[in-house]
Amino acid sequence: MIIDVGASEVSLALLEDKQLTELNREKRNIKFSVGDIYLGKVKKIMPGLNAAFVNVGYERDAFLHYLDLGAQFRTQHKYYLSAVQRQGRITPIHKIKCEPDIDKDGKITDVLTAGQTVIVQISKEPISTKGPRLASEISLAGRHLVLIPFSDKVSISSKIESNEEKNRLKTLVQSIKPKNYGVIVRTAAEGKKVVVLDTELRELVKRWESAFNSVKKEIKTPRLFIGEMNRTGTILRDMLNVTFNGIHINDAVLADEVRNYIREIAPEKEKIVKIYNGSIPIFDHFGVNKQIKALFGKTVSFKHGAYLIIEHTEALHVIDVNSGNRSRSGNDQEANALEVNMEAAKEIARQLRLRDMGGIIVIDFIDMQTNENKQALFDKMKEIMAGDRTKHNILPLTKFGLMQITRQRVRPEMKIVTDEECPACQGTGQVRPTVLFTDTLEKDLAFLVDKIKTRVIVINVHPFVASYLKKGIFPLYLKWDLKYKIFIKVQAATSYHMLEYHFFDRDNNEIDLA
Repeated sequence: MIIDVGASEVSLALLEDKQLTELNREKRNIKFSVGDIYLGKVKKIMPGLNAAFVNVGYERDAFLHYLDLGAQFRTQHKYYLSAVQRQGRITPIHKIKCEPDIDKDGKITDVLTAGQTVIVQISKEPISTKGPRLASEISLAGRHLVLIPFSDKVSISSKIESNEEKNRLKTLVQSIKPKNYGVIVRTAAEGKKVVVLDTELRELVKRWESAFNSVKKEIKTPRLFIGEMNRTGTILRDMLNVTFNGIHINDAVLADEVRNYIREIAPEKEKIVKIYNGSIPIFDHFGVNKQIKALFGKTVSFKHGAYLIIEHTEALHVIDVNSGNRSRSGNDQEANALEVNMEAAKEIARQLRLRDMGGIIVIDFIDMQTNENKQALFDKMKEIMAGDRTKHNILPLTKFGLMQITRQRVRPEMKIVTDEECPACQGTGQVRPTVLFTDTLEKDLAFLVDKIKTRVIVINVHPFVASYLKKGIFPLYLKWDLKYKIFIKVQAATSYHMLEYHFFDRDNNEIDLA
């Protein structure tokens, strides 16, 4: 895992066998993330949709359907009102008496009224022109357990295959969980001792109940009630496991947090967390930027000249598999089609995770004639997609050779523009004289020397430009060294445009020319 901590966002890249398989970027000021719990105000009841629109502070009202209220909505709302009106400490949840479940076939008007304050959780982030999607059946996720207040069910992850282990975990959790709390046991809990699960369960219960202790009569709504940990923390919680053999981070504070977390789940792996202090950007050093440029375009090549064409529409994603100019000895077209399709399946599964594509995905594979080959491709896709943590469903190939996949979409798709602006004209259509480039670079350098009175400046440029500045027995950058009486270091950055350049200080902080 490579983690790039920047001023405005944190980027996480997951490499498997040196291949980029997941990329996550989190803006540091992001709001309305999946898992955030809000006190919202019902703005409008929509009987025809059996739903309500709720104001949670987003520019568009969020959507709450009746089926997402949760069976114990009345108990939760009653508990909230008692917290608002209380005089002393609030009664713990395990001591209260629950209300009857709401009717699963009921109407939204039977439960909600306009202006009512409700506790809601973001289940889907704002996407395109739509506001957030909400649920009132709250869940608080930990590393090993998911806590569901006002429930009594204990569920075990279906990815835990051993029936003996499932029964052990279910019996264990039922013996330690408080009344009126449900628990989902996550895959990471497999093999864990009772003390680990009990400690996490107590922390989750405390987190939930302490939020009600801070509720006051004059509370303003809408407002954040319980914030999910930031996206970086959530990803680390869900992804980190003992199979990692290297975690590289360019920020010492986050590195300490990750190291402490690793120490809890696998003390022997603590040394895999390493701080990156290199002079070039961390994503350039590990070749991540190069892979991003190759993998996020409309056309993605994979093996022996075969390639995918990926198109995005409002309703669905379409992926076309092409064999390209590959050639094989023999004329067995069926075997050739199967081979290309099998390799395409691997790349498609990778692309779905990488771009976090959700909704409906339609794949046009190369036509195959035999049902055996179609079934083999279907089985292969299910096998590869088994490692995808996002909920998904795969349908067999249709008679037209199309495969349909639905993949849960809870946040906007990862979109990265790989096309670059023309380095000569910056998209204007007008070319400035290239012969004047070094003069412009020197002019900006002179301005910085006079502006900030620095003694050390690092210049990051395209590798070709770096070579030009360093060529010869007495290179150009050394002449600037002597002229301005400063120490200049020239570094090549492969992700830069041909004529792009940036200045940095000795601590690798970018110097603004403005």
